[in-house]
Amino acid sequence: MKLSQLLQACNHTILSGADLDICDLVYDSRKAREGVAFVCLKGYTSDGHKFASSAVEKGASALVISDDLDFDVPEGVTVVKVDDTRLALALMSAELFCHPADELKTVAVTGTKGKTTTTAMIAEIFAHAGIQTGTIGTLGIVYGGNTYKTDNTTPESYEIQKAMRDMIDAGCRAMVIEASSIGLKHHRLAGMTFDVGVFTNFGDDHIGGVEHKDIDEYRFCKSLLFRQVRNAAANCDDPAYLDVTRDFKGHLLTFGFSNTAELRAKNDRLLSDGGFIGVHFETEGLKTLSLDVGVPGVFNAYNALAAVSAVSFFDVPDEAIIAGLRVAHVKGRVEPVKVPGSYSLLIDYAHNAMSMENVLNTLRQYHPHRLITLFGAGGNRPKVRRFEMGETSGRLSDLSVITEDNSRFEDVMDIIEDIKTGLHKTDGKYVVVPNRKEAIRYCMLNAEDGDIIVLAGKGHEDYQEIKGVKYHMDERELIAEIIEEEGLRDDAGNH
Repeated sequence: MKLSQLLQACNHTILSGADLDICDLVYDSRKAREGVAFVCLKGYTSDGHKFASSAVEKGASALVISDDLDFDVPEGVTVVKVDDTRLALALMSAELFCHPADELKTVAVTGTKGKTTTTAMIAEIFAHAGIQTGTIGTLGIVYGGNTYKTDNTTPESYEIQKAMRDMIDAGCRAMVIEASSIGLKHHRLAGMTFDVGVFTNFGDDHIGGVEHKDIDEYRFCKSLLFRQVRNAAANCDDPAYLDVTRDFKGHLLTFGFSNTAELRAKNDRLLSDGGFIGVHFETEGLKTLSLDVGVPGVFNAYNALAAVSAVSFFDVPDEAIIAGLRVAHVKGRVEPVKVPGSYSLLIDYAHNAMSMENVLNTLRQYHPHRLITLFGAGGNRPKVRRFEMGETSGRLSDLSVITEDNSRFEDVMDIIEDIKTGLHKTDGKYVVVPNRKEAIRYCMLNAEDGDIIVLAGKGHEDYQEIKGVKYHMDERELIAEIIEEEGLRDDAGNH
């Protein structure tokens, strides 16, 4: 593709060189090669302009810059100046991949909390409607049963555009993305118009350091999404929705529990039945539905409302909404795993005292027969984290099962002793089973009806790190192995 075509949506000046055929865009000089354009991005700790000469040495045919260069560019290399190289990368990437967003149903979700869960719910509803869907967010780029890890919740614009083209090639017809405030601030979502933008909620977060200078900037960056959506839905129970959606000029669909919401929730209650843990509520207004959501916590009613609002802009039957929300979950976030027996087994990423407290307090609301927490702590990390986790589990669990978790270069038993120090500040019961698979086996073989068992710490991770080596270990696979090895069956005789 000609460089001029890639640049057609950008305000730019050609400083030197000719219009060239460009085969790809890169912003990491180590990936530069002949035929590519190197875009000099300015980051928190590095500036791509300082690596432009290296990119040229590796064969880059063009440089896209916003600042002056500190070297003489060889003849034959085209230099293009733009006001903002991040915006240029987004616009050029959309052109390079032939505007894939135009070929997909697209939904972008923004908000302080709930983005990941809402994204998963929307994708599950689409799936039940027969619409193959890819997602981009905290867990990476996910489509076709595969997950490709990314560095940020909202990746760089090039990765987003490439991912959408790959999704289309794999048969996807929809894409749902988490739109972080940082991603919006740095133009990672520029160059496309989303079919739907969703606002979940707003809180005091991501302020200071390299993120946002103050709460006003944070709120403003959230609002940027609503300049590039065709339709919008917002949680009107959060007063910030008016500021966040102020730049949206179309009809705004509101959702919430308040009487002013167009999609209103009512009669919410916690559900715990035969291993199913979630929340029930009904809707009125835009849709009249009775919904069971397979993610614990009353707050997930809001995430479900957001998902229902988003899909209402498409031809999605109510049956797909009902079925999708019942099974929707986020991998590694209070993720249910089906097991024989009348107890619940959940996998969660909680790996510090705060996240553990949030999860256990939520599950306590279900009044389990016993709340059992299996966990360890990472090696080569502050010991205080282990003390705090031990104390938190001892205080909130009926039984703590202490085991390994990424011991790295430390001895597992030394880590466990530190956890016990925290546990001993409480009167909580505990057992020690150092091998994680055997610890899971212990929990499953000793489970009683009505128990809730949480495997905390690993979540979506599929490895165990020991002495510098990451060994494959997926807790879902371990559970399946234990069921097979122990000959466990449900009441119907099924494994």
